[in-house]
This record gives sequence, structure tokens and C-alpha cells, in this order.
Amino acid sequence: MTRRAPLPTWRSLLFVPATAERFVAKAHTRGADAIILDLEDSIPPAEKEAARAALAAAARTVGQAGADVVVRINRPLELAVPDIAAAVMPEVAALMLPKVMGPEHVRLLSEVVAAREAARGLPPGHTRLIALVETPAALAHLNAIAAADPRLVALGAGGEDLATELESQPTPDAMYVFAMLAIAAARAAGILPMGVLGPFADFRDLEAYRAGLRRSRALGFACAACIHPAHVPIINEEYGPKPEEVERARRLVAAFEEAVARGQGAVAFEGAMIDLPIVERARRLLARARPG
Repeated sequence: MTRRAPLPTWRSLLFVPATAERFVAKAHTRGADAIILDLEDSIPPAEKEAARAALAAAARTVGQAGADVVVRINRPLELAVPDIAAAVMPEVAALMLPKVMGPEHVRLLSEVVAAREAARGLPPGHTRLIALVETPAALAHLNAIAAADPRLVALGAGGEDLATELESQPTPDAMYVFAMLAIAAARAAGILPMGVLGPFADFRDLEAYRAGLRRSRALGFACAACIHPAHVPIINEEYGPKPEEVERARRLVAAFEEAVARGQGAVAFEGAMIDLPIVERARRLLARARPG
């Protein structure tokens, strides 16, 4: 199986507990590019089986407006395997793998996913993967994890779990180095770096959240997960290309291609000279632009 292109154009991914019927019912109205039905942290141990049983109906509900459906599975293998069995279905685009230990961990779970796809009659590669690196021991393997499997489309590192194991606070300063390593690993592997440096759990100070997103996007993050609907439109605004940026990128690429077709070696665009790196950035921006 080879990597499927293009990558998702995700900006925002909204967590919803799989058994929270009230939140599931409204999730499709929140404007998120993807809805993450959670089987992990938000589901108590006694409710794991009920959450799996609720997945099929929940996936249809949250995906009804066109958002991609993602399922976050549990880390322990005795939970992960039945989670995968329940989650692999036509309506689910990707699985989020928490606390990934290394590339072999990703490949092992990908093998389980492949077997379940075959059993369900789904095409190979239908189910994509998001890897979360949340332990100090896995940080040394970021590059190998990012390139571990063709199903992998996004990588995130850090957050509450990593801070807990480091006995630190999940502040931007504490997470900065790990965030940059994850961004570099993801970009090197050609997948999406997922995350945000900032007060991601506080939905009261939205301006501080926006400032953290703006900084994070400038550092190279492509998409971010959130736990509160109020964060979704802010992520979409800060992580998505602005309409004026899209239009300028289209003009720039068109001007460059026209100049190349005429055999010109130097290309002028709106008062400045442009070269290949500038054109490549414009093309990447256009690739991130979502329809409509």
C-alpha cells in the first residue's frame, strides 16, 4: 500500500465522547473539519464496551455535514484491538493512536487495521492513522514514527500526558522543543504536524487561545484538536488560509507559470521578484485551501 494523496486539509478536529449523545447530536453543526469520537480519556473503564457499541450510529451522526470522522482508540492492546474492530467502517476516515511507543507500534496497529478492513470489505488503506507521541521514551523515535506506515497522515506530540510524565506543566515554554521536533519529523515524512502551543484547555480566554494558535501556525503546525466547540472557528481562521492569501497565491502561481511558458528566467510579480521557493509556498497554501 502506498501513501494516498492528497493529505487531508484539516484545520480543526473536535473531540466528542462517543457516548455523549447530546454532544454527538450537535457535533456536525460546529464547523470542525473532523470530529474525533473518543474511546479513550473521556470514557470510564466500565463504559468502554458501550462506547464501542455506540460508534456506528455516532459516526453517521457526526459525519452527516461532511466532516471527516476520526476515532481515538485506547492505548492498551487488549482495548486497542476491540476498539479497532468496532471503529473500522466506511464512515470512519481515520484512527487516532494515543501514546505511540515507536514505529513498530504504528505498524502493528496498521496490521490489525488492515485485517479488519479486509473483513469488512473495505479497500486497503481506507482507514488512515494519526499518531500521538505522549511519553518521554517515544520522543527519540519521532522521525521513525512519522515515517512508519503509509496510513499515517498526521503526528502530534506533547500535551497533558507528556507534561505529567516530565513532571512539568504543559506550557508553551515546556512543550516548545518537543513541538518543533514533531513539526520537523512530520514535515520530513510528508504528513501533517498537529498541535498548538498555548492554553488549549481554557475556553474562557479566547483571545489568548487565538494568540497561541497564531504563534503555532507560524511555527509550522497544520491542524489542531480541541475539546470545546468555541475553539473550532478560531482554529479554522488561524490555521486556514485567508481568502486574500488564496487569491494572491493563485495570481502568483499563474504569473510564474506564464513566465516559464514564455521562457523567461526572471519572474516579476506585483512589484517583486519571485523564485521557486516562493512559488512552492504559494502552491502549498493553495493545497491547504478548502473548497467553499
